[in-house]
Amino acid sequence: MNTVAKLPEHKVSEDDGERSIDISGWRITATTKSIVTASEADALQNGWTYAFDAAGALGRVKNGELVEGDGGVKVGYADAWLKSRTEPGSALPMPKTVPTKPYDWTYTTVYAGAALDDAAPVNFVPADPNNPAHTIPLAELMRPDPILFYAEIPLFEDELHDNGSSHLVVRIRVMPGCIFVLSRFTLRVDNVLFRSFDTRIYHSFMSSPPLVIRETSGWEAPYNDVKSFLPGKHDLTPLTDANFIGKTLGALPKAVSQGKGAGTGWRALGTSTEVAILENAGVDVAL
Repeated sequence: MNTVAKLPEHKVSEDDGERSIDISGWRITATTKSIVTASEADALQNGWTYAFDAAGALGRVKNGELVEGDGGVKVGYADAWLKSRTEPGSALPMPKTVPTKPYDWTYTTVYAGAALDDAAPVNFVPADPNNPAHTIPLAELMRPDPILFYAEIPLFEDELHDNGSSHLVVRIRVMPGCIFVLSRFTLRVDNVLFRSFDTRIYHSFMSSPPLVIRETSGWEAPYNDVKSFLPGKHDLTPLTDANFIGKTLGALPKAVSQGKGAGTGWRALGTSTEVAILENAGVDVAL
């Protein structure tokens, strides 16, 4: 039988677009104002600081010519358009083209957050698959424990010139016994594919020595594979819901969603788990 955790001492504060909670030697901060300045970032650093921000996320978008493994995507009508102009007997001329600066127009990012400070470096190392302490305890996260702090921060969103949607959202919740962060990038390219990149960060206040678990997962599947899970075949609304997309990608066989994907060769497919031991007290999570 699951038991609800007791409430530890904590303090929640809010001021000028910033909310934070102090609990068990941690400070967790969510900021909805403009990107912080260098001095504000320095002020956050008290021990080990781990942050999610829009600039860092966009910095992980490929800027330059896409190569094998980058998971390049064409719009849904690209092949049909090209075929209409290159097949034998076609009277449609090829348009005049000019060089453009290459970049990943889907804004796919494999951003997993980052430590801000060099004064207290902490290294993540591969988790031991045989050590239960190196896995995120889903049963604990599903318990009806009180949520002491919750924040949902969108870092960026783009409609891809009406060809779909690309967005990154970070959610954080603090319970009496732990911190859990979910950063989810979701991509929909209409009639082509769905893609997701999740970062989960978990810390139990009871871990000794203090341990942070970071799990990253890349998922991808053809558009119609996800569409087949619609509860109503004529209602496409769920295809705009990141939660529905994430759940569906997870329900597909891993040989599809984390294996061949949608045939793009995206190198981020699969799941990786790392752990970091925090030697010093006094840590922050900021987003």
